[in-house]
Amino acid sequence: MQSHHRIDRLPDRRGGRCESVALAEPGAPFLVPDRPHARIIADDGDSARPPRIVSAMTEDHVLANRESWDADAHEWVDRGRRDWQRDDIGWGVWHVPEAELGLLPELDGLDVVELGCGTGYVSAWLARRGARPVGVDNSGRQLATARAFQREFGVPFTLIHADAERAPLRDAAFDLAISEYGAAIWCDPYRWIPEAARLLRPGGRLVFLGHSYLAMLTFPDEDLPAGEVLVRPHFGMHRFVWPESGGAVEFAIPHGEMIRLLRSSGFEVEDLVEIQAPDDAQTPTDPIATAEWSRRWPIEEVWKARRR
Repeated sequence: MQSHHRIDRLPDRRGGRCESVALAEPGAPFLVPDRPHARIIADDGDSARPPRIVSAMTEDHVLANRESWDADAHEWVDRGRRDWQRDDIGWGVWHVPEAELGLLPELDGLDVVELGCGTGYVSAWLARRGARPVGVDNSGRQLATARAFQREFGVPFTLIHADAERAPLRDAAFDLAISEYGAAIWCDPYRWIPEAARLLRPGGRLVFLGHSYLAMLTFPDEDLPAGEVLVRPHFGMHRFVWPESGGAVEFAIPHGEMIRLLRSSGFEVEDLVEIQAPDDAQTPTDPIATAEWSRRWPIEEVWKARRR
């Protein structure tokens, strides 16, 4: 299938399997340093060091996505800085306020894992509100940007270079797992959602945002924005390869499949929030959907679930 979008039009959130480089003390209580796929090292200040592949178990989509994100990381520095500078929490391409969507629980004192943290702005938002976040990402160069922003803005939290589908983190170590355009679209849901369940304590919450199911049916084969015609089938939806974006691989499954997957992974579905563009939204120069389209149909959706 031909690419329907350029990677640089998407929010900077990717996850995937690779070695694990913890920019934290290796003895941190949430880490599992002896897992065979992982290598945990302390931060030695060289956050720009090129990553090394150490796992023979690495999936092809993880390597493809890491290569794509490492190559494009410099394109996301300015946008990442703008998001780190935000005082409010705003979700998705339209920056709809958290106060309107209500996606998050009370954050103070929560242990949080962000799966596919990119430049780390979501974790920074949560840390400023009293949470203890751990950011996991597939791209070493995205994490280098995140590390630089931590120093610039004075908001420290743990960063781990690892696979969101098989993270080097202990069972039941977190109260909240979150992903905005990270594992939510760049990891195989049949791998990362059970992994999120493993990481959460009973009663813990999972919140993840990505392209809507409808968007994936209406993105044109050649380019964006989303159209008003269904261009691909519902049945069999799972893996999308974008050759024009360096072979990057995205994942999406229909709502029925997602409900069954969440339930079989130990979750109770609490909500599915379909995001509408605000009345005053303006179409950007490189949209994944126009503002008019997004006021009629959701370009993004958020799943909320609770761990049994």
